[in-house]
Amino acid sequence: MAATTGTARYVELHPRNPQRRAVLATVDLLRDGGLIAYPTDSCFALGCAVGNREGLDRIRTIRRLDERHHFTLVCRDFAQLGQFVRVSTPVFRSVKAATPGCYTFILPATKEVPRRLLHPRKRTVGVRIPEHPVAEALLAELGEPLLSSTLLLPGTEEPLTSGPEIYDRLSHQVDAVLDSGECGTEPTTVVDLSGDEPVLVRQGAGEGFRW
Repeated sequence: MAATTGTARYVELHPRNPQRRAVLATVDLLRDGGLIAYPTDSCFALGCAVGNREGLDRIRTIRRLDERHHFTLVCRDFAQLGQFVRVSTPVFRSVKAATPGCYTFILPATKEVPRRLLHPRKRTVGVRIPEHPVAEALLAELGEPLLSSTLLLPGTEEPLTSGPEIYDRLSHQVDAVLDSGECGTEPTTVVDLSGDEPVLVRQGAGEGFRW
């Protein structure tokens, strides 16, 4: 399965035990420069490999994002997350307690993060660890984070939540749509931990964050 400019593949996956063959094919697509729509524990997201410059541009185009948008590195585990952001001891405890889960944390980026992914002024990036079997399976095989953004289309208030609808809307803009059933319409809760005190940027599916 290779990146295309035509009609996307529609991939149905078991919601608890995603088929390994389909997961491996999707990972091959990601490594070959593909852009996917995939389910997470909060809602659907757009995702590509971290080094995929064209994929980043395609996400910006689909969502009409400007350079100030915080992209998210969706990580497999806390060890991987720690390669891409700087985490102080107090932040470590708070983030560790809230992951995996429906939170995105904005933190100072390390040199491992490509400059084009950083907030132009703050030099920060969003990170999260999802709790969804499909996302977990992809990350386990990919071996690196997924560069992601919530699948929230311009002019809409809620993310798309139906695989068939996503396919109908985006089949000529992405390379694959992964469907394991509806996964909700509420995006992650976003907390900026890059300063002295936490700042709630967006209240979403994650509740009860403690600092």
